[in-house]
Amino acid sequence: MTSTTIDPRYNGPDRSGNGGYVAGLVARPIASPGAVVTSTLRVPPPLGVPLALTVDDGRAVLSDGATVVGEAEAGAFDVDPAPFVGATLARKGYEAYEGRVEHPFPHCFTCGTARAPGDGLLVFPGPVDDAAYPDTVAATWTPHPAFGDTDGHLQPEVTWAAIDCPGGWSAHIDATPMVLGRMTGQVVSTPVADREYVVVGAFRGADGRKHRTGTALYEADGTLVARAEQTWIAIDIGTFR
Repeated sequence: MTSTTIDPRYNGPDRSGNGGYVAGLVARPIASPGAVVTSTLRVPPPLGVPLALTVDDGRAVLSDGATVVGEAEAGAFDVDPAPFVGATLARKGYEAYEGRVEHPFPHCFTCGTARAPGDGLLVFPGPVDDAAYPDTVAATWTPHPAFGDTDGHLQPEVTWAAIDCPGGWSAHIDATPMVLGRMTGQVVSTPVADREYVVVGAFRGADGRKHRTGTALYEADGTLVARAEQTWIAIDIGTFR
């Protein structure tokens, strides 16, 4: 068992952790390079308090006392990644980001418009203006040097955060506030700061409060860097403020 604390800067809603970041944090102890891991968040991840992270028989569990915050185990994909749309469409998506007009969580570490460069990731995916990509959002994204190590490499949980919120925006999180419930993720190669990438989110479908989405991070030439399949849960936003 190890102790870990989610720094308040890694928030999604103002008072709880960014879903993708925490999912990646829980997945990290069992994620060998290129591994597919499924992380499930059981409660809103608390910020700024010591949490216990235990690993046993290929399963990682993050706990706040007797409360399970999240857990991770080996996962698998049964669909293709969210599609590569190219840098031109992704740049147009960035400019059309709807979070600049209406945002349920403007201070979100990944997609918040109230964050400064080097403080938040500033991943701003907007609708893809091409009928070939329905229900898809995309943006170009260049990681700030503040998120890289001495060689510019991003930590896995930061990569998971980058491919978190594009799923929510593909499901119109601005109209229906929701939070991440489950994320099956894979980091194929480590992103590097100061390099331009294309990030994509694709809506898969909905069943009641549950919304299914896929996300992906690509090199500018279309090489897959990371991907995820997600379940988002619609919420009463008043309980998260």
